[in-house]
Amino acid sequence: MDFKGSDTVVGPAASDLLPDSVAMAVKVVIVGGFGVGKTTLVGSVSEIRPLTTEETMTQAGVGVDDPTGVERKTSTTVAMDFGRISISDQLVLYVFGTPGQERFWFLWNGLFEGALGAVVLVDTRRLEVSFEVIGRLEDRGVPFVVAVNDFPEAPAHPVDELRAALDLPPEVPIVACDARSRESSRDTLMTLMRYLYELAAPTAR
Repeated sequence: MDFKGSDTVVGPAASDLLPDSVAMAVKVVIVGGFGVGKTTLVGSVSEIRPLTTEETMTQAGVGVDDPTGVERKTSTTVAMDFGRISISDQLVLYVFGTPGQERFWFLWNGLFEGALGAVVLVDTRRLEVSFEVIGRLEDRGVPFVVAVNDFPEAPAHPVDELRAALDLPPEVPIVACDARSRESSRDTLMTLMRYLYELAAPTAR
């Protein structure tokens, strides 16, 4: 029965449906400080229209969020970003982006549930915003790789210097990434998947 003013329910587009050949779906999380490009990466790599929870930044965040280095940023993620990418006919990644502001980090508990690993996106102009993010992952025991986002005018540093600055063990991969590029973002996710496979390989022997 139809009612006046009722909304038409629209089903998912055919391109959003998983192919029958998919045998495994893996959840990964994109983390990082405020304004490092997490929403951009999820949006560029996703083969479906990404879900975002971006809201306009208001005066309520003044004195709470630290906009240093990203003063021109006008919106921010308040819950999560979500996208999907098929790595092969059998393997699909569900990609979740976390909010960067510390006041929303309580949402991490749910976002990390069932996740196999994470990508830590960093901005070399503001490496300090990544310290606590990495510390939280280490405390949780979540495997991760570090992706250095390619921002204009961001200083370039040798990998060894970045590893020392972030206090990372030698086995954690560090890769360059342009979060605006689907190919570069996909390569970053593939680096994480290879790393997770390497970690699991000794157990499988």
